[in-house]
Amino acid sequence: MRGVAVALVAALVLVTGCDTGSGSNPAEPAVTPERGQLRVGVGNPIETTPLRLAVADGSFARAGLDVRLVEERDGQDALDGLTTGRLDVAFATDETLFTAVARGTALQLQGEAYTSAPYTVALVTLPDSRYTDLASKKAPKIAVSADGDLGTLAARSIFATAGGDPDRIKFVTRRYEDMPAALDDGTVDAALMVEPYLAKIQQDLGARVLADSFRGATLDFPVSAYASGALFAQANPRTLAVFRRVLADAQQRAADQSLVRAALPRIAGIDSTTASLVALGQYPTSLSGVRLQRVADLMHGMGMLDGRLDVSALLPHSAGS
Repeated sequence: MRGVAVALVAALVLVTGCDTGSGSNPAEPAVTPERGQLRVGVGNPIETTPLRLAVADGSFARAGLDVRLVEERDGQDALDGLTTGRLDVAFATDETLFTAVARGTALQLQGEAYTSAPYTVALVTLPDSRYTDLASKKAPKIAVSADGDLGTLAARSIFATAGGDPDRIKFVTRRYEDMPAALDDGTVDAALMVEPYLAKIQQDLGARVLADSFRGATLDFPVSAYASGALFAQANPRTLAVFRRVLADAQQRAADQSLVRAALPRIAGIDSTTASLVALGQYPTSLSGVRLQRVADLMHGMGMLDGRLDVSALLPHSAGS
């Protein structure tokens, strides 16, 4: 009888130990990571709010991961961090990541950070600008944060939808903080801005929205994601599985926008009034190859990628389609 009891206990341990379903508590490690520390690059504070909150509240620590956040200057800084080994996981726009892959950088996606909603990114002008109709300028000068990034794709898409020729847009790269000055001195006709800079320029300068960037082909559009180098992902599958699991839970909690807005004054360095005004998108709880393929296909259609990119090849084997 004692042998039967021992066998039953062993069977129960085996069954419960194999239960790694989505309903498990993220605070209880389902697997043992290969490493205890993960250096994760972060950028736009709104788009990375769930990750930042999960680090601050100890969610990653309880799952066995010491996540160290490293502030990135921009998407290229993030990719450089992965290449040099300064970062293990990096945040960037989907456009930045897909452009890097098309140029030969081996990456694996680890989570979607942010998906658009109306007026989360918009083309703006100052109140006294005579540029009031998107189609009225055949070759507008538009400020974007980086050439070939989200702003470039969004501006080309909305300009094409308005009946213009996106190839005639003259893009001028400026940091978001410097775009108001570029609008004021006439360097650009309009600026493609994201939150929280969008809410701030409207609040401070009365900026006018010339066009919402996420309509038509870009409605509910994927914006940004987290990625690691392919070799790092191959060597650390359990570590990254834990990262994805805790991130997914944090993204789910961020569906409560009040939690995000309450955190923005501390995370984004904006006042509570601006935090209450920013337009918020969605925080996906899973990697979707189908959803992300929209970005790659639109980039290809707009001439930003020479060939069609198969996004499913960039997903971890455990991720859904």
